[in-house]
Amino acid sequence: MKPVIALVGRPNVGKSTLFNRMTRSRDALVADLPGLTRDRHYGEGRMGERPFLVIDTGGFEPVAKEGIMHEMALQTRQAVAEADVVMFIVDGRQGLTPHDKTITDFLRKSGRKVMLVVNKSEGMKYTSVTAEFYELGLGDPYVISAAHGDGTLDLVNEAIDQALQQRPEELEELEPADHGVKIALVGRPNVGKSTLINTLVGEQRVIAFDMPGTTRDSIEVPFEKGGKSYTLIDTAGIRRRGKVFEAIEKFSVVKTLQSISEANVVVLMLDAQQDISEQDAHIAGFILETGRALVVAVNKWDGLTSDQRDQVKNDIDRKLDFLGFAEMKFISALKGTGINHLMKAIDTAYAAATAKLSTPRLTRALQEAIEKQEPKRKGGTRPKMRYAHQGGQNPPIIVIHGNALDGITEPYKRYLEKHFRDTFDLIGTPLRIELRSGRNPFAKDEG
Repeated sequence: MKPVIALVGRPNVGKSTLFNRMTRSRDALVADLPGLTRDRHYGEGRMGERPFLVIDTGGFEPVAKEGIMHEMALQTRQAVAEADVVMFIVDGRQGLTPHDKTITDFLRKSGRKVMLVVNKSEGMKYTSVTAEFYELGLGDPYVISAAHGDGTLDLVNEAIDQALQQRPEELEELEPADHGVKIALVGRPNVGKSTLINTLVGEQRVIAFDMPGTTRDSIEVPFEKGGKSYTLIDTAGIRRRGKVFEAIEKFSVVKTLQSISEANVVVLMLDAQQDISEQDAHIAGFILETGRALVVAVNKWDGLTSDQRDQVKNDIDRKLDFLGFAEMKFISALKGTGINHLMKAIDTAYAAATAKLSTPRLTRALQEAIEKQEPKRKGGTRPKMRYAHQGGQNPPIIVIHGNALDGITEPYKRYLEKHFRDTFDLIGTPLRIELRSGRNPFAKDEG
């Protein structure tokens, strides 16, 4: 599992600025994922080849007893419980405050590894900016400027090292055994994830009964079907807004996000007997952002009339229209109907996500697309695409080289994506296109 780092501190100490720098974004990857109240964001970061999850929290008021500050405090406590390492951010320009001491008392009792980070230190000497913070008893402070990036690389590398030290059992498993295609089952609580796993493996491997939130952690179940090996990952359901901070929900969100990130194929399970919610769309959006192959499984299909089925299909097409690349299978996890079709769709999605596309074939497909429809001119110049090659897998990345490619419009990129998808039969996986313009070596330098 990816290391989890939580950012904690009083308001306006620079937590969100550091979060954005760590995730190389302007906001959280899943900023509005239901189950997360405001000012609590999850994002993904990568330091070289080392990925991690980071949690941004709101201003922490440990002693708040009511109102929004109380709810935000609950969210921060949840983030600390989920984290391997907590970065306690303080303001080097304001200096030590009573508020900082209160937060320190809470963090010390939490049992988590804490790194004291003095932010906003640009232009200040280490000794002068850190002196009073030694009073907190949290060891040597890390001095950074989140806004300017000073010291942040070393800080994050150290945080990842510290996080991995909290998991000695994972350090011993640097080369895990190959258990085949990893399939993460995700969706709202009580949608039927555990029931589906029990049906697939033919035994009661995971608890499944009619009570939302039964699964508290991600459970891996090795499984074989048709001579192929798989690992099924049953994840805790991501609950509706305002419920995730209950103690019984500990770890649910972060484990689900980790499972999505580490899976080869994600099965997004929907309940045909409930409305498709904004929460379903947010979960689907995170899957899409991570680039994972995807199959949509609409469960509890057996209990609907023909008219109800048509209504569900229309609802899905309207609310999840951005998942047009994914196959949709209608199943009953309890009765086992539609399961074979679901497994075939999973195999198809995995094959598409890991497809190897040769440069000659990609370039030929590119030229065919251009012959059918050229890109529009921009400022009197028409973008010229010369050749394409594969830049990555899971998801497939197609890199197109040429000149003046900044003139390629988004609609034309979608046209190219559809053409490549149809040409290479890439069903069930996101497809990413990168455009790289090269300088013409024969052009005369101006001036």
